[in-house]
Amino acid sequence: MHADLLLCARNLSYAQGQRQILDDISFELRRAEITTIIGPNGAGKTTLTNIVTGLVNDFGGEIERAPDLRIGYLPQKVNVNTLMPLSVWRLLQLTHGASEHEIDRALEQTEVAYLKQRQVRSLSEGELKRVLLARTTLGKPDLIVLDEPTAGVDVSGEIRMYQLIVELRTRLQCAVLLVSHDLHLVMSQTDQVLCLNQHLCCSGQPESVSQHPEYLALFGQQASDSIAIYAHHHDHEHDVAGDPAGHQHD
Repeated sequence: MHADLLLCARNLSYAQGQRQILDDISFELRRAEITTIIGPNGAGKTTLTNIVTGLVNDFGGEIERAPDLRIGYLPQKVNVNTLMPLSVWRLLQLTHGASEHEIDRALEQTEVAYLKQRQVRSLSEGELKRVLLARTTLGKPDLIVLDEPTAGVDVSGEIRMYQLIVELRTRLQCAVLLVSHDLHLVMSQTDQVLCLNQHLCCSGQPESVSQHPEYLALFGQQASDSIAIYAHHHDHEHDVAGDPAGHQHD
């Protein structure tokens, strides 16, 4: 495999009984690139992330991973036992056996160092998601997989969460595989889009996917127009909200 190629999926398929969940899915994940999976409910997005992370193994097709590929994972739903006393520090230490310095740095990178001694059960949804995002960075991952990382988070929290993801990608030089419904927030920083509806409807850069007939059939022209606004093929950089770098809101 090429040095920047971390994962190559070929003709992936998955079925439960007579129900076909995924059919003939092929894509590549490369270092320092963000790939966003979009699609309607029931499209197979979570199943695909579970195959990538190795949680689902009874699939058809082939996945080739870079040797010793390290993966950080934030699932869509995390069940926390509210009866068990567990601090943020202890949660991160238990999960990866990380050093205190590594945990402190991870929490600082997601701007929740102040939560280190707090009980996990006392955290808001936004705080918990940032702690779990910090957890994905422990162990110096090559690939971070995030399944709806802003579910249950308010709009301002969503924007900052996506900014943090972009910053982590840059700082760690890792690949990011992201499942999201927030098309207008993520597209300005996404390198590759996988539009999924059991099969791979279309894939490529956001601006090309947004004009594809199958994308338009799923999401409509309004969603396409919002992606066009945030397209990142210009000669200047955008922030996650879609504004050119250095632009100040009125």
